[in-house]
Amino acid sequence: MVGEPHPRLPKVRTMGTNSTARGARRRTIIAAGSMAIVGALALAGCSSSDESATGDVGLTFMNQSRGQEAALTQLAQQYTKKTGVKITIDTPGPADYLPKLQAKAQSRSMPDIYSSFDATQMAPFYKAGWAMDLSPQLNAGWSKNFSPAVIRMSTFKEGNNLGVKPGVYSVHWETQTYGFLINPALTGMSLKNPPATTAAFIDALATADGADFSIAASQTPYFIQALASNWLTDAEIEATLNGKSSWKQDGWRNAFQFLVDLKKAGVIANGALPGGQDDNPNVESSFFTKSVAAIFDASPGVSVGLRTNPEFEDYFSTGLPTAPGNVHEPRSPGIPGKGAVINPRGEDPEKALAFVKWLTEPEQQAVFAKVARILPTNPELLAGADIPDQLAGFAAGVKGMQVMSATFTPDVNTAIKAESQRLVLGEATVDDVLATIQAAQDRTS
Repeated sequence: MVGEPHPRLPKVRTMGTNSTARGARRRTIIAAGSMAIVGALALAGCSSSDESATGDVGLTFMNQSRGQEAALTQLAQQYTKKTGVKITIDTPGPADYLPKLQAKAQSRSMPDIYSSFDATQMAPFYKAGWAMDLSPQLNAGWSKNFSPAVIRMSTFKEGNNLGVKPGVYSVHWETQTYGFLINPALTGMSLKNPPATTAAFIDALATADGADFSIAASQTPYFIQALASNWLTDAEIEATLNGKSSWKQDGWRNAFQFLVDLKKAGVIANGALPGGQDDNPNVESSFFTKSVAAIFDASPGVSVGLRTNPEFEDYFSTGLPTAPGNVHEPRSPGIPGKGAVINPRGEDPEKALAFVKWLTEPEQQAVFAKVARILPTNPELLAGADIPDQLAGFAAGVKGMQVMSATFTPDVNTAIKAESQRLVLGEATVDDVLATIQAAQDRTS
């Protein structure tokens, strides 16, 4: 049996989702939800899937991303014609994905394949035994389809801060970076002349008429991590995430101060950070419907824009600009983007593995890149791709992105989101914020 026996847990409220976890205000819901998942999945982890089939085995892929749904469906149909294996794509949507996946685990009816994204949210499923360790396959030659950085970011090392058994439990056909999406018509900024510094970014927004900036609370951990790279090395950031260095370092202090500066300049839309399980989809929608001028987002936002408002093409992406007094060039956090986890207790995990291997081949990655407008993980495709303006800034961030095996613990993740909101609302100082986050780190280190 995987996991320790655990008493019956209360029903978990709806949890946030996204390439990063959704939700923000009232973040204690997420903390309780994460704890409940661990216990619930430990109970469910003792049994194989209840799904049965007659005749030929079909596979179900539970897909978190609506942005890649068209490409994934197209490829699944192509694979069925090629092999005769029927693939069913189930896309509940980003807000409902984690609750539905949790319910599947509790009822022992997990899909054969499911989307992987934020490691903090996926760790309970991995620890409960609902994910195949793909290390042997990758070591046998499969790894050639991916950049070394993506493999490293997907690897759980011995002693990792999420308590996952060492291994690789997901493979990815998307490289995900972070930065700004900017509407030049509303800001006066352009791809040829992006803001050189964070101060210039604020000034451009403050000068333009009605040019507001928005960031979802669920995105603030990566926003702060990116900003802090102006003063901290990757090793120093990783040491903080592992509880070996303090959150009260100047690098983190300066990063949170940027939120204060945005607030003081009056350029944060509605003077607050949107929260709730749909916070980032709402922020993205406000940008693609031209209600706000600039947002902080991850590269998958471009595929969301293609689906939300395909007629809107006149925008661009850029990495975070340099902060005044920086020591290092700012670097985007790098995380594996869209990808797949294989359920080893499914009806036919070998067929599931074969399908996922096929999905990650360069030819299929090229379909994802073209149809869903995402950055591939195959090094040759990424280097040779014709990158549109909408992805150019995100693509430029790949070369120097932060590559580390550590991530935020659930408590720290929750604390950053909640404290960022309090900071913008004027309910806390930067010192208060850092003290609260350090306390969260101390509880889980």
